[in-house]
Amino acid sequence: MYGTTAQLPEDTERTAFRRAEKRYKLYKPPNPKSRKKQVSSLTDLSEVIDFNVVLESFRLNGVTPPGISRFDCPGFHRPVFCFDDRPGFYFIPGALSIEEQSYWIRESLQTFPQPPNRTNHTATYGPIYELFSAVENQKVLIQVEGLSTDVKLGLSSSENSPQSSRYLFSEARMVASKGEACKSVAASVLLRKLRWSTLGLQFDWSKRNYDVALPHNKIPDLLCQLAKKMAGPAMPADNEFQPEAAIVNYFGPSDMLGGHLDDMEADWSKPIVSISLGCKAIFLLGGKSREDSPIAMFLRSGDIVLMSGQARECFHGIPRIFTGDESADVSALLSQFSSEERSSYRGLH
Repeated sequence: MYGTTAQLPEDTERTAFRRAEKRYKLYKPPNPKSRKKQVSSLTDLSEVIDFNVVLESFRLNGVTPPGISRFDCPGFHRPVFCFDDRPGFYFIPGALSIEEQSYWIRESLQTFPQPPNRTNHTATYGPIYELFSAVENQKVLIQVEGLSTDVKLGLSSSENSPQSSRYLFSEARMVASKGEACKSVAASVLLRKLRWSTLGLQFDWSKRNYDVALPHNKIPDLLCQLAKKMAGPAMPADNEFQPEAAIVNYFGPSDMLGGHLDDMEADWSKPIVSISLGCKAIFLLGGKSREDSPIAMFLRSGDIVLMSGQARECFHGIPRIFTGDESADVSALLSQFSSEERSSYRGLH
């Protein structure tokens, strides 16, 4: 069912997982003027599992493809599928409604990057407040120190923003007192370059552990409730899932998430709950070694993946994001947003 990939001579030194990443990653269209060796942008997706097709087939004739089984979870009223040779992995297609998806997309862009949650920008700029609002109002983040005192800055900061913050949003770019250009960056650029934010207990990427000393809020109650509800297929009936930390990954058109393990949690008996929002992607589920050939499957907005038990030890990643015509199902989502929001969302690309 899962197929095999023909191995080219230059791929012999790569692991099976790396070869799959290379196979599915996005390559730019060939440039006829470039002297460099060009790579075709066409990708063979025939072996990528589409759980929309699996679900439709099951509803019509009660049959699943070889290697894939329907998982029956009493009291859980959504279809769940799993792989026979990847115990602990569960795929819930279309778990969220369009309205639920649009709500969590708004939260992901407008609320989740808010301090004390940290983002990939925190180390450079410190806490950044109201980033999405600044994008909608076409503002610029400027460095406060060294600005001329005889210029009316028109800075706009959140009432929660500390006055000691090194950077604040302004209506326009400013000039330093010595005539040198002040360090500044458009809010739209910061949003486009947003790659992650962390909720709940904050993860220290330099030390690769959770730092309880870092300021943090609890994960929002609604998100906790959703995670606990969706974790059902991977949890014993007499146990309870109480999430304490989350990471929100943001992907642009050519971004990818390399193969990795989520291995920093102290308690591996609890599942990882992964919620997909926005554009379609390819998800790779490998084995306990990078040499194990991964299974490729489509992730669509509203799909949820659970990794528990032995699947917690499986390498996984996202080598490809689809945009434009390749992810046409996003149009239904965009209809839920205002024209100003749609313009800002599209600016992420």
